[in-house]
Amino acid sequence: MSRLRDRERNAILSSLRAGVVPRVGQQHIQVGRAAEIKALISDIDTLADGGSAVRFIIGEYGSGKTFFLNLVGSIAREKKLVTASADLTPDRRIHATGGQARALYAELMRNMATRSKSEGGALDSVTERFVSQALQRAEMSGVSPEAAIQAGLDSLMEMHGGYDFASVIKAYWRGHDAGDTELKQAAIRWLRGEYSTRTEARTALGVRTIVDDSNVYQSLKLMARFVRLAGFGGLLVTLDELVNLYKLSNSQARKANYEQILGIVNDALQGSAGGLGVVFSGTPEFLMDPRRGLYSYEALQSRLVENRFAREGLVDLSGPVIRLTNLTQEDLYLLLVNVRKVFARGESGEELLPDEGLEAFLDHCHHQIGDAYFKTPRNSVKEFTQFLSLLEQNPEVRWDSLIDKIQVASESADQIPDAPEAPPAPTSAPSVSEESAPAHAPREDDGDDDELVSFKL
Repeated sequence: MSRLRDRERNAILSSLRAGVVPRVGQQHIQVGRAAEIKALISDIDTLADGGSAVRFIIGEYGSGKTFFLNLVGSIAREKKLVTASADLTPDRRIHATGGQARALYAELMRNMATRSKSEGGALDSVTERFVSQALQRAEMSGVSPEAAIQAGLDSLMEMHGGYDFASVIKAYWRGHDAGDTELKQAAIRWLRGEYSTRTEARTALGVRTIVDDSNVYQSLKLMARFVRLAGFGGLLVTLDELVNLYKLSNSQARKANYEQILGIVNDALQGSAGGLGVVFSGTPEFLMDPRRGLYSYEALQSRLVENRFAREGLVDLSGPVIRLTNLTQEDLYLLLVNVRKVFARGESGEELLPDEGLEAFLDHCHHQIGDAYFKTPRNSVKEFTQFLSLLEQNPEVRWDSLIDKIQVASESADQIPDAPEAPPAPTSAPSVSEESAPAHAPREDDGDDDELVSFKL
């Protein structure tokens, strides 16, 4: 490891100390997962060649799913792809009717990143790059800038929503050409999905559509085509915390989201979403639960079922589902060695803890929570980082006097409440339709259809 700058070192340690994944410097602490990373690199190469890909990264809480997604994103950016990432929450879903899907799209666009803007906010620079390249082509070929931009956008016209998308890009160029910052910002707002009404978008840009809940996936396919026109290899979208779909209390809302996932899977497997890759991340329950997981939707189960011959240590990573194997004890040991190197800024001989102290820490974790200390290592790494921080700030304290005081908890599921589809209606007075409905009329499902309900005739 080369000497770490303080900025990168502090960013890594602050994230590990809080139990979250570092946004920078993942390569300094990465261990294991070689086969899984190789499989995703193959997908990245497929995107760069104009193909499409979809993956489901499945692992227990604390097994390193988010770290894996961030690492794959950094590799994709190094290979000249654009990445966009977001966590699903009760307010951000793949499919919705109350603005949650548009909120997910807006979050993805805010987090759009390239190699030169790895922290996010790269949509402006991607658009600027497309315009600059079009102007260069215009100068070389002797055509007008507007004609060069139109020629570059022609391939978008065949796609759903492509005409208005192209119109917004041309509006950005007009703002660029005239020095109209307000027009350029209006175009970026539209591309980010920040307009909530068509009237506002028509007034600002003269277009009749906006990114809304009904066309989020189509907008992602347009953006994937556009980033390729701007000279990038493709668009890799990573969606984490899909357990929030599993926890939706409304069965119809879950099914609608799973149908949207099915459409993404079909397009990727058939190669009809050129340049777009989507990586989902979730727990085994989200995938396999026959009542609420992806396997509850028969069409998805048939596409995501794993190779039945992959048993007794055999691994097949060619399918959409990749299960993150547990770290071994050796992997966790190397991970803690890497964390120790980060504390020492990569300088040998500057370690805060000797090897026997590191072994004593691992032995203490094993006695406290058993094998979970290396199978789901998030809490072990968090406590180790805090342990080294204490040694760094109190050099007079011996490490062996603190080992027995470290409390390591076993990883458990995050306490995310079930997300209702809509707030309950007022109960002060029944509606006319409810009072007059016949006894046999079906009620709209506003909860989990797996639970019993009381009724009376």
